[in-house]
Order: sequence, then structure tokens, then C-alpha cells
Amino acid sequence: MTPRIEVSDLVIRYGDVVAVDGISFSIQAGELVTLLGPSGCGKTSTLRAIAGLEDPSSGVIRLGGQTMYSSVERRNVPSEKRGLSMVFQSYAIWPHMTVAENVAYGLNVRRLPRAEIEQTVRRVLDMVRMGGYADRPASKLSGGQQQRIAVARAIAFSPTVLLFDEPLSNLDAKLRTEMRVEIRELQRQLDVTSVYVTHDQEEALAISDRIIVMDHGHIEQIGPPETIYNRPNSLFVADFVGAANLIPGKAISQGIFETAGGVRLTVSEPASGAGTTVALRSSYVELHPDSAIPPAGANVVRGAIHRRMFHGDFIQYVVDWPGGQLIVRRPPTELIAEGAPVQLVFSPDHCILL
Repeated sequence: MTPRIEVSDLVIRYGDVVAVDGISFSIQAGELVTLLGPSGCGKTSTLRAIAGLEDPSSGVIRLGGQTMYSSVERRNVPSEKRGLSMVFQSYAIWPHMTVAENVAYGLNVRRLPRAEIEQTVRRVLDMVRMGGYADRPASKLSGGQQQRIAVARAIAFSPTVLLFDEPLSNLDAKLRTEMRVEIRELQRQLDVTSVYVTHDQEEALAISDRIIVMDHGHIEQIGPPETIYNRPNSLFVADFVGAANLIPGKAISQGIFETAGGVRLTVSEPASGAGTTVALRSSYVELHPDSAIPPAGANVVRGAIHRRMFHGDFIQYVVDWPGGQLIVRRPPTELIAEGAPVQLVFSPDHCILL
């Protein structure tokens, strides 16, 4: 199948600064793919180049097999002719218009029949649960409601590609969680190819079919959320996506890693002698009583609780062990006193050699 979006050897420069350095990826029809990374990594520049709002320095961008940008062919199709729509971080809602007028704007520009515009506006407002707000001034809406209107306006003319530029960053934590579910459900309902930009790794893990992790203009890793989380391929990905303990040391034989504190761990992948760090997710470490019988096949190291911090959905422990300190996250039902001796128990499958 021809990918809905193809980006090949894309380079974007701002003067002497290379914001995007020769990246390539493709997205299939109906996929929601997230560009994830810290500020300045090039994710928004990439999104804007796909939208036609940014002039790349070189490379190729294709939508549905049609070339939208090519430095070799000297081709750059205007944004309004690319058949895509974009939801901005700032919502870009016109305050002097009603909700219905905001949603109908793009349809009016396309000079569609009035009856068709009214029908479409009603339909998309119902889809984003704003059907009763059609005549309300946009300036009287809350942040979450404005975001729903921005999404409704974006999907009103049935674009082939939908782009999201950090659409939830201005909302509070509870509303962000609700809106990410709504956006994901809506995207699946419409089956529209979507590119979503965020620096929030929890958001990316929750909504994506695949994640493209970026740093300093390069792609670090591409894969499904579970792969990105459980099998990071670099120190950057392990540290940026989720909470991970990065344990320094060296691989001393196949499948055996010795930490800087002299603790030997069994790791999931054959060690070639080049590994210098093990990544261990804090949620994959169990804390057992010091007197418990160690389970067979697991890594077991003795330690002591240095600090306990209550986070509501989980308890975070700082545990002293021969390698220094480990961060461990356990359910709030597992209460262990500070200073208590414990066994740190974790599977070799969760020890990723980097």
C-alpha cells in the first residue's frame, strides 16, 4: 500500500541552525503517529513542513503518493491545496464569531452550498459533544470547549490528513486526560491519518499507533508505544520516555552485566562486551521483605528504603542498594516504612542493555 504520508531525507535550516537533519519516515492510511521529543528537537518544524507552513531546505514530502515538496523537482504545493487540516496549540478560534461560524469558516471558503454547510456543522459539533453550543459566542467558551471547536473545524471538510500541534498543552491535567481519549476515539471513528506533536511522553504512549522519538533534529527510534517503552534502543529514549533507572557498569560475558557497585545482573539480551548501561523501568521492580525466599530466575539484590513519596496512584520509593540508589514505583497498597530492609526483585527481561 502507498503510504498516506512519506517524508524522505527532510532537512530544515534556520540560518546556520539545522532544526531537522535528514529524517525519513512513512505513515499508513488511518494511522495516528506521534512526533515526540523535547523542545527544539525538530518535531513542530517537521509537522509544519508537512502542512506546507515551513519551507524545507531539501528532501521530499508526499501525501497519498503525490509530491507536495521536492527540492530536486523544485516543487512546493501551497498549504491550502494539500488536502489536510491542522489543530493548533493556541486553538486559533475567532472570538468575534459564534461556534457555528467558526466551524463553518473553511466550508464557506470552499463555497459549498448553505444547506450542506449547515448539515456538516451540526454533524461535527455533535461528534465533539458541542451540539448545543452552535449559537454561543466563541469568546464565552472554556479552554476545553475551544479545543473541541478547533477539532470540529479541522474535521469539517473531511481532510485526508489531520495534524495536531501540541493541542492539549494549554489545558489542565484532568482535562488533558479526558481530551486525549476523545481525540483518539474521534480519530478512529473518522479513520483519518493523523500526525500528533507533543513533548508529553504519557500523552504519546496513550494515543499513538506508533511513536517517532526525536532529538536534536534526528530520529532516535520509531515503533509502537509498547516497543518504545519496553525496548528503548538508546539512552535518550530510555531516559525521556517513562521513568527508568540507568545503571552504569559493563557487560562481562554473554547475558551478564556488572554494575559500577559490583552487583552482577542477568540481562535480557546477549552482551557483546559493548554495553555500558542497563535501563530498568521503575515500575518493573518489585520490593519483597528481606526475609522472603527469592524467586527463581529473577535478579535479586538487597537494599533499604531511603525515602517514600506518596503520588496518589503510586508510591515512589528511593532505595539504597550496592549500585547507589534506585527509583521504584509500587501500588499505593504496598506500604513499606523508610529504613526497612528489602529485596529488589526484577526480571532479566526488563534489564535492557544499552
